Amino acid sequence: MAAVHRFSRFKPIVWLVLLGTCCLLLTGITARPSWETENAARQYLDQLESEILRYRNEGSEASWAYDSNLTEENLKALNELRTRNANYFKSLAQDLSKYDFNNFKDQDLKRRFRKLTSLGYAALPEDKYTQLLDAVSSMSANYAKIKVCDYHDQSKCDLSLEPELTEIFATSRDPEELKYYWTQWYDAAGAPTREDFDAYVALNREAAKINNYSSGAEAWLAAYEDDTFEDQVDSAMNEIMPLYQQIHAYVRYKLREKYGDDIVSEKGPIPMHLLGNMWAQTWDNIADFTTPFPDSQLLDVTEEMVKQNYNPIQMFEMGDEFFVSLNMTKLPQTFWEKSILEKPDDGRDLICHASAWDFSKDDDVRIKQCTRVNMEDFFTVHHELGHIQYYLQYQHQPNMYRGGANPGFHEAVGDVISLSVSTPKHLERIGLLSNFVLDENAKINQFYRSGLAKLVFLPFAYTIDKYRWGIFRGDIKPEEANCKFWELRSKFSGIEPPVVRSEEDFDAPAKYHVSADVEYLRYLVSYIIQFQFHRSACELAGEYVKGDPEKTVNNCDIYQSAEAGNVIKAMLSMGSSKPWPDAMEVLTGQRRMSADALFEYFEPLYEWLQEENKRLGAYVGWEETEKCKTA
Repeated sequence: MAAVHRFSRFKPIVWLVLLGTCCLLLTGITARPSWETENAARQYLDQLESEILRYRNEGSEASWAYDSNLTEENLKALNELRTRNANYFKSLAQDLSKYDFNNFKDQDLKRRFRKLTSLGYAALPEDKYTQLLDAVSSMSANYAKIKVCDYHDQSKCDLSLEPELTEIFATSRDPEELKYYWTQWYDAAGAPTREDFDAYVALNREAAKINNYSSGAEAWLAAYEDDTFEDQVDSAMNEIMPLYQQIHAYVRYKLREKYGDDIVSEKGPIPMHLLGNMWAQTWDNIADFTTPFPDSQLLDVTEEMVKQNYNPIQMFEMGDEFFVSLNMTKLPQTFWEKSILEKPDDGRDLICHASAWDFSKDDDVRIKQCTRVNMEDFFTVHHELGHIQYYLQYQHQPNMYRGGANPGFHEAVGDVISLSVSTPKHLERIGLLSNFVLDENAKINQFYRSGLAKLVFLPFAYTIDKYRWGIFRGDIKPEEANCKFWELRSKFSGIEPPVVRSEEDFDAPAKYHVSADVEYLRYLVSYIIQFQFHRSACELAGEYVKGDPEKTVNNCDIYQSAEAGNVIKAMLSMGSSKPWPDAMEVLTGQRRMSADALFEYFEPLYEWLQEENKRLGAYVGWEETEKCKTA
């Protein structure tokens, strides 16, 4: 009180002057010029670099150990390490938040701080973070460990998704056998996970709100750094649908010819078990009896690969050589020593879903893939090596930039290479195809097969995350979760389950990425932007000239083009250090996702399908049917 009394002797104006002087003196003592604060912040991040990489490396090692051997011991070790790492990064984010980084003048430094203070699920309290990990681990373990009984001998119950069920769906033409396996898989992969899924959704929503997002949908979309990106995706799908509807109409007509009207209706959705894939996400496995010109040569080198005694190691060596031919980085020796390239025969359970891994150490990159000797896996090898090449190109970046420019970029890179590898031109070059005459009929066959792999995937990919956005936002209620899933699949893909489903079932987790909490929009984005990348790379390689019928985007092989490889490499080396339009511009000169390159690639197929469907009288589009009962 005495102090107040003494100050009260001064007139108000004098008091204000004194107060201001004190503030200036204090400022001089405690504050620093902005450049000095930013320098200190930069030095702090640089000092943390090795420590952050160590934490990330240990997390990757624990994940690898579990995914490669699904034991309770490995799961316990993984979840303990994830919790420890979450606490570390949460503490780190709190330390970094003491800096007023949003007002930094150095835009790169601001970006680095923002990335490190974005915690995702780690923002949850420790007990809830552990609950979320447990829920996701339980779902993915259930998925990986499913065994079903043999259709022909139900005393034999040791069939796994990979390779047995996948091969059955690719080769069987018995609709009852396919229906049986479909039902066995979906029953085992879905309903048992419903309680875990509900817990996961609740915690996903809570984490999103802690991170200042309205829902998990917005949290996922934030990775694309564009408030209009969802609209861009919707717009791209609207562009693609006329082309998709034409290939759907043609395939349904061919299926009716094979299986009859009792199994495949004239105007309804296609029963998905007949499409050669457990999820009907690609249809290229039924090209053998639906191909437009069966008397022309078909582009399938599986038989030749077997004849030449190909093995998984050789397939990866050839993929490595393709990247080296582009003046890119050769696989380090540790890749060959530490990767799992074939399914182990020691009886362990593991996640066979092909995946590429970055261990946050120089040259420590790996692939885990239960590789089979066939053309599809040959292309998958190149796709996965695309991820590896991305890791190698940006490993010089600070830890927070060691990622794709957006999630779709990582998926697109390997597929750009696959677009070249899958051409008759390239397959002839490497000795897997001989005397292949690419006449007009053979060209349509080639585009058709590519369409069954690429085009039909787009509405599937769109649905997987459109469904989860609805769940995360609360637009899809738990009591309608299964039927809404099938409603979306019917609406956008024109497919339906082979048997009537209900809310007693729960079928979305029958897809790995749903069970494992992997965002799926990245695949849709990659299937669009890869054609933008491909067209530009082809132009750089001198393989594409717009309007030249001899140099088209759909018969381009960039193999051995250092010119194309150097520009791709420049884009990859940026990692996520810049917003994705900046990275895209390096290769394509474009800054927006566009389906125009995809349409150019498939234009010959689109024109042929329109004429052929008119000739056949094939119905274009589909009428709704009720294959899921809400009550």
